[in-house]
Amino acid sequence: MTNRFRSHWRRIIFQSSRWDEKSFDVLLIVAISLSVIVVMLESIPSISAELRSALYFVEWVITILFTLEYVLRLYVSLRPLRYARSFFGVVDLLAILPTYLDLLLPGAHYLALLRVLRVLRIFRVLKLAKYIGEANVLMHALRSSARKISIFIFTVMVLVLILGSLMYLIEGAEHGFTSIPKSVYWAIVTLTTVGYGDISPQTPLGQFFASLIMITGYGIIAVPTAIVTAEMTNPHRDEIALRELEDPICPSCGWEDHEHDAAFCKVCGERLPPEYQPKKK
Repeated sequence: MTNRFRSHWRRIIFQSSRWDEKSFDVLLIVAISLSVIVVMLESIPSISAELRSALYFVEWVITILFTLEYVLRLYVSLRPLRYARSFFGVVDLLAILPTYLDLLLPGAHYLALLRVLRVLRIFRVLKLAKYIGEANVLMHALRSSARKISIFIFTVMVLVLILGSLMYLIEGAEHGFTSIPKSVYWAIVTLTTVGYGDISPQTPLGQFFASLIMITGYGIIAVPTAIVTAEMTNPHRDEIALRELEDPICPSCGWEDHEHDAAFCKVCGERLPPEYQPKKK
């Protein structure tokens, strides 16, 4: 009876193919979203004491439910310690710890916003795993562009250092440029076209110089985009297979990030169920 219970709930918790498995994950995502909203509302200082008490009660109810769910995951898992050390196992634990820590460290419950990481399960629920291939192409392009982007960032850092130093000499402390670091800060804000406005040049020469920096900023912002786009349109990009596959999910630890032809879990070594082996579309 015990083995049957564990097998039944292991299927519901760690898989997402049948209606009851999907329903469990959807309810879980709804609870996660609700808990995040509650924590965000609690941070608003103007809410009434009655509403704050109600939100505090709801937060504890959700935390207790998450605690029971975490214990259930450990109980039905074939290798509880493996699951506890897996990515989702750590995230599930972090989802419940902040509320309990708040009893010792007031304010720690705001860390419960980490629960939003659990929404990553929606990739499995909505069968979005097949889009991971497109994400892999983007990640490959970013990795291939890393050196070029690093050189670009280094060049920009040198540029803002020079521009900030020049503005310090042109404007001086009487116009708010009290030091080279503060002038460099202004150069970064201006070059990135953010423009906070807390410091601004007052002399005609400084304003002319600032105008040139702003115009230059528009061109500089486009450079990283061009670098990554060039990598993504590289004729060799087809070597990165865009596989529309359903990633196999480990029934023991819940790990989802397996290779497309994996037969065993890379985390706990459990054999992956044949019915959840990825199939080419």
